[in-house]
Amino acid sequence: MPTSAADPLLAVRGLSTGYGKINVLSGIDLTVGAGEIVALLGPNGAGKSTLLKAISGLLPRTGTIHFGGKDMSRGDPRDAVNAGLVHVVEGHRVFTQLSVTDNLMLAGYGMSAAERTRRVEEALGYFPEIAAKRNDKAVTLSGGQQQMLAVAQGLVRRPRLLMLDEPSAGLSPVLVDRVLTTAAQLREAGTSVLLVEQLIDKALKLADRVYALARGSIVLEANTKEPDLHNRLERAYFG
Repeated sequence: MPTSAADPLLAVRGLSTGYGKINVLSGIDLTVGAGEIVALLGPNGAGKSTLLKAISGLLPRTGTIHFGGKDMSRGDPRDAVNAGLVHVVEGHRVFTQLSVTDNLMLAGYGMSAAERTRRVEEALGYFPEIAAKRNDKAVTLSGGQQQMLAVAQGLVRRPRLLMLDEPSAGLSPVLVDRVLTTAAQLREAGTSVLLVEQLIDKALKLADRVYALARGSIVLEANTKEPDLHNRLERAYFG
């Protein structure tokens, strides 16, 4: 099983962030190893999405962020993407009036035309459901299909680390399993995943390690195979 003890792909130390004068997170330490899936769990409002935004440069933060051995503490979202750190934000954020293919081509902005085409086909290979609708506008897709498209947009960049924020939100159980199966396939291909998810059982079944976030701090870190983990998580959430 992969570990993040030595030379982690992502190392976050002492991260603090918030919105304006409102501090949300304080002193966050977190690591993700190469080829590892790490679940980030916590009650609503704990700051899970805020943490992903801070890591990817969407929010100002203090502390240090090292990715692939490079100091990215002052990096912005473009720096993150160029380094191979891709953030799929919550809520099916796709361009609804563009086709599936055009959404994916936009995700490959800056690549040569030939490389973009290769990457788009590679990403669609994970999701036959939307590959069959490649010429349809995204507005015609179901919510689950739009979520698949949002994940596929991230895959066009061939990320070393894919951060997924609530990929199951609003999806049927079948489509939830479909999206999470893709995360497992990515791990097999060597891509790391940092997963924010409310479906605790599914997240723990998929992940190698778990962090619990509550009251603006990391309150638990564990291997997902450890005994009595559900009770430990409950105690960590509610004190």
